[in-house]
Amino acid sequence: MGSKWTEIGIGQPLADALEAAGIKEPTAVQSEAIAALLAGADVTARSQTGSGKTLAFLLPMLEQLDSASSAVQAVVLAPTQELAMQITRVAQAYGEAVGIRVVSLIGGAAMSRQVENLKKHKPQLVVGTPGRIHELAAGRKLKLSSVTKVVIDEADQVFNLGSVREVDVILKGTSRERQVAFFSATRPEEMAGMERKWMREPKLVDVSGTQRVAESIKHHFIVVDKRDKVDVARRLVRLINPSAALLFLNDTENIAQWESKLRYEGFSVEMLYGDANKQRRSVTLDRFRSGSCKLLLATDVAARGLDIEGLPLVINLDPPIDADHYVHRAGRTGRMGKPGVVISIITYQERFIMDKFSKRLGIDLTERVMMRGKLCTPEEARQFGASGENRRTGGSQDREPRARISGDRPVRGGSDMEAKGTRGKEERAKTASTSASASFEAKPVPMERPAAMRKEKAVAAAKPAKSKPPLSKKQQLKEKKDKGAPKWLKAKRSENNSENKIE
Repeated sequence: MGSKWTEIGIGQPLADALEAAGIKEPTAVQSEAIAALLAGADVTARSQTGSGKTLAFLLPMLEQLDSASSAVQAVVLAPTQELAMQITRVAQAYGEAVGIRVVSLIGGAAMSRQVENLKKHKPQLVVGTPGRIHELAAGRKLKLSSVTKVVIDEADQVFNLGSVREVDVILKGTSRERQVAFFSATRPEEMAGMERKWMREPKLVDVSGTQRVAESIKHHFIVVDKRDKVDVARRLVRLINPSAALLFLNDTENIAQWESKLRYEGFSVEMLYGDANKQRRSVTLDRFRSGSCKLLLATDVAARGLDIEGLPLVINLDPPIDADHYVHRAGRTGRMGKPGVVISIITYQERFIMDKFSKRLGIDLTERVMMRGKLCTPEEARQFGASGENRRTGGSQDREPRARISGDRPVRGGSDMEAKGTRGKEERAKTASTSASASFEAKPVPMERPAAMRKEKAVAAAKPAKSKPPLSKKQQLKEKKDKGAPKWLKAKRSENNSENKIE
């Protein structure tokens, strides 16, 4: 690995900017990818999350773009608005050193304002989401014919989200002499297929080895009953007391319920989900980054690629759907060699998932039990139980859910079952007796209405109901979008619509 930026081809202005930012030398992925990209090769790079992939593609791009030209020469695509804005901020910070102008083009923002920014700033580099860049190009608001460099960050997620068609159209619109690069922590089949389609003898940069997750991260899991998950999450956060924590859920269905319960427990908590508008998501991230909010509830899509400096803790409230998702969740902590912890709160039925991730990713996923103010191993927990120690954490006076150890299974004795069966028979007999006696009780007989009243009621029933006015196209689209969405999300959308009308 090179010891200085200039040794791998980065010019002095950018090298000085990196030194001023405290970045003394390149990481492994930066050294290999920068050399390949400066040589003009197509690149597919695979590296651990938090290893510096953003600078690995931005630095050679900024080095080679023509600052004297007013044409768009490079495009960076990202799967989410937040990641696109994150890349934009880094590109703008280092672009100033070499006179490169950068504009972000993301969904959820006013398209008219983005068109104005393109005309006003005349950027050499645009960063955005595939859908919005495709939309602007199709409307002839963004010219791609002069683009010679295309980078797709978190490429696996871009293709998994169904953006293959938009990416195809974008790449077709660029120069035939384009250079293409894909960066990601994983390499699924969809990504490999796009490499074969759009790259010419790509250079493979793979510095992940067998360890796809940073070695500075510790991985634990806690086994609980499903009904105790909220209480265990509360106690876990109070026990560890991190400066901040990112809590993952698999979908938005339960995110509002989790937020209200954690807020009720006295935590400062916010939500980050894909359906929220750009302004709300931006405010949420700013609050979390500044420390105004301690806990951030998020879904995989919304938090993909986020770089929260110094984030010490990630909690999986739902287990990730596969090993690749575990990699990306874990990658929000332990970035650039800093320590981090990932804790998954699972049920006994989900225990096998941890074994699968451990084998697939080559990591130590160890079980922990909260007891006596610390995270214990199952062996320590059994010792405490055998000695009759009181199971409480950190001196808390709250009742603790029973510590669940995955190796323990419920034991049912014969005498207990027989006693339970006897009690059950007695209860059923008592219930049947009560129901039988109740069926013979006298019931009030309803008074018969006069014939005139019955006639009026029949006439009223025969009248046709008033037909509802037809819905406008906007209302029809809203109903279609709301179909199947949870109630809290419908309420949020209505609230956003009301705010827009007032503005």
